[in-house]
Amino acid sequence: MNAIRGLGFRFAGSGIALPRTAIASTEIDARIGRDAGWTEANFQIANRYWAREDETSSSLGAAAGLAALDAAHWNAADIDVLISACGVMEQPIPGNAALLQRRLGIGASGIAAFDVNATCLSFLVALDALLMGMAVGKWRRGLIVSVDLASAALDFAAPEASAIFGDGAAAVAIEAGGPSHMLACRLATYGDHSTLCRLESGGTRMRPDDDLDAFLAAAKFRMDGPALFAATAKRFPRFLRDLLSDSGVPLDTIDTIIPHQASAAALEHLKRSVLGGHAKTLDIFREHGNQIAASMPHALHVARERGLTAPDSHSLLIGSSAGVSLGGAVIRW
Repeated sequence: MNAIRGLGFRFAGSGIALPRTAIASTEIDARIGRDAGWTEANFQIANRYWAREDETSSSLGAAAGLAALDAAHWNAADIDVLISACGVMEQPIPGNAALLQRRLGIGASGIAAFDVNATCLSFLVALDALLMGMAVGKWRRGLIVSVDLASAALDFAAPEASAIFGDGAAAVAIEAGGPSHMLACRLATYGDHSTLCRLESGGTRMRPDDDLDAFLAAAKFRMDGPALFAATAKRFPRFLRDLLSDSGVPLDTIDTIIPHQASAAALEHLKRSVLGGHAKTLDIFREHGNQIAASMPHALHVARERGLTAPDSHSLLIGSSAGVSLGGAVIRW
């Protein structure tokens, strides 16, 4: 993804939606046969939310979308494009965008509705695509919805690949033109590490008629946490330098860091990599965990609610994803 300077927009509103069931880490301890307090002590997460059977990706996503529209004082009919930005969709075909469009009551509108999937960086890529479309006059108002229900495919035999994940949805309403500018956006992918995070069933490679047991086993999320951390940490310094160079914004003038909430270890590494990083970084991991694609827009919503994106301030949106990819953007509000 090439850097784009000075792409103007107005952040009209945002919203989140959480499942109604909160899961404390002590419940995870019991599930995996550990002493009470083990999960929190090892992964620095106290709470996360998991969806029940009646809470689907499209229902939670629509709730977040409606909250964002309400904050923007828009009706669903006011948008020109709907982008679903998720790591794992509700179903392979049709994708989330069509389901969300129907849930929002605009299923007969004919507006563009499509999915973007860059796993945990889906929101960032969707935002870049939306702003590029607006820059060439394709759309005036857009809604991005990110929702992931990680709890649907967790393997509790592997605590690191299960204990840190939470479910949730977040949405943003964006309008073309305005005071905010995306000064740079960059995505770098290293496919040689594509085996480190994987969910192999649900596509075309694993066929249930060939080996149902293997198909079901591959429907559980797999992650090599230490190798993933090493692969991203090794490339992060150069990636960050290139992103900031694209933006023309020195690191010490970044006011707020809004990251993908990958893990407590990843967030701590980020904070230590940036001067003043502990004070500048928006960290909601302890109470929500890793919400995959929803974690970055959720953190952005919280940053906006806390007044951390004042006019003329600079925010760094940054994260990593399966692939392995690094992604980031610099925004002047």
